[in-house]
Amino acid sequence: MPISAESQGVSRRGFLTRVGATGGAGAMFATMGALGLAPSAEATTKVPFQPPQASDFRLRGRAAAKVVVLGAGVAGLATAYELGKAGYQVTVLEAQDRIGGRNRTLRGGDRLTEIGGATQRIGFSGDTYMNAGPARIAQWMTTMDYCRELGVPLEVFTNSNAEAYVYNESSGMKAPVKWRTAKADVYGYISELLAKATDQGALDQRLTSTDKERLLSFLSGFGAIGSKTNGFAYTGGDRRGYSIDPGAGETAGTLLGPPPSLSDVFASGVGRYFSFEFGYSQAMLMFQPVGGMDAIPRALAKAVGHGRIRTGAKVSKITNLASGVAVEYERDGRTRKIEADFCVATLPPQILAKIPHNLGAPVQAALKTPVAVSTGKIGMEYRSRWWERDDNIYGGITNTDLDISTIWYPSTGHHGRRGLLVGYYNFGANADAYARLDHAGRLSRALDMGAKIHGDKYRQGIAASASIAWIRQPHIEGGWISWPSRGAEYKLLCAPQGNVYYAGDWLSYEIAWQHGSFESARKVVTELHQRVLQG
Repeated sequence: MPISAESQGVSRRGFLTRVGATGGAGAMFATMGALGLAPSAEATTKVPFQPPQASDFRLRGRAAAKVVVLGAGVAGLATAYELGKAGYQVTVLEAQDRIGGRNRTLRGGDRLTEIGGATQRIGFSGDTYMNAGPARIAQWMTTMDYCRELGVPLEVFTNSNAEAYVYNESSGMKAPVKWRTAKADVYGYISELLAKATDQGALDQRLTSTDKERLLSFLSGFGAIGSKTNGFAYTGGDRRGYSIDPGAGETAGTLLGPPPSLSDVFASGVGRYFSFEFGYSQAMLMFQPVGGMDAIPRALAKAVGHGRIRTGAKVSKITNLASGVAVEYERDGRTRKIEADFCVATLPPQILAKIPHNLGAPVQAALKTPVAVSTGKIGMEYRSRWWERDDNIYGGITNTDLDISTIWYPSTGHHGRRGLLVGYYNFGANADAYARLDHAGRLSRALDMGAKIHGDKYRQGIAASASIAWIRQPHIEGGWISWPSRGAEYKLLCAPQGNVYYAGDWLSYEIAWQHGSFESARKVVTELHQRVLQG
């Protein structure tokens, strides 16, 4: 039987201390890896994140390294926060006059300036706000862990609502249909078809007789279809909804009536939206910080220490040195320079590609490989919450093939006096079309589109509005990026280039989510810390 350190009365901590004292931190870390106490290069994504700690340096007899972080978005702030825990000397450079990057919440009194100088003065009242960037968090995401750790209170974000609408104008729909109604019809007819095929033997090569019975039983409930005696027909029912809701006495309620034909339902294209609910990143329950998504970067910045964050600092050059890195930046009309042992660059790749550096042509080509994705939003504050009063919509999203793509209803403030709708959250060519307009043009176009779903009341009672086109935001220039493939360029930037590391959601498998930024930051922090420990 092998003799372990602990079986001889020596704790693992004591054993590692002796190894470190004789062989240095590199030997200690290698021993930790052999004992399964530290992640190897192959296993870094398979073990829980272990934040660096100041105690990790006791065996080295010197202070932690100096790190300059480029960008005060979520990835940059998370990097600075985690390194700061271990005593690293961290400085964050941010080109804008605010923190948060694409995590931005617009409130009354804010100014929103676009490339070219167009500026909106936000006129929202009281506590009204719009999350211009990220707006929802799935329960499994690392973002939830940081909200817990930093004390950011959360509330439910209603991502899906049976009372919201589906509307596809291009397919010939004359009026919007409630989500619940469209879903009942699609599931009903699919169940009818599959039940008939099963009963007629079309699946006999795949199903046993017992399998068939179980499948038919499932389809009966899943699609609310009839029995074999009526050909498993889908005929509608209360899942579609009511024109007069059930009440007291003799008011049994009036069903909406028979569904459209199978052909018409499939032709409407409404079924294309329902997979949205099954998306791993989109399934309910989802959450949002109370009072605005920017509570997350504000909490991170507070934990980092505002004295370590320099806003209004536009990076103009990155130079990798033999034993460190030098970063030049413009601030207050002057060119300044900061030197550090390492640099962690968290700016969007389309911005980093514009900054001169000496990291070589392959790095430059890699930075130019991802493509910026255009996306935009408009927030419209109404003087009354008519969507609740008239349509019984309390949160959720209406999906449409109009160029607005979606309408979001607020998840909070129910039965209040005012409320804010997100009148569009669109992407790609649709977002580009709105980006070319000034704010007044965006608002007018969004109101015309929304009125096709909600009628003329959609154009009335607006107290204030604000729109953002991320492709036109200085120092950002895109909502997120898309990789043509995760090939050599992606892998190159996932590895340190000399003393420069890259981090951000764009180097993760959850692009456009704060989760991706947090996970990328953790990866770089772990790798950088291992490198420092190993000397």
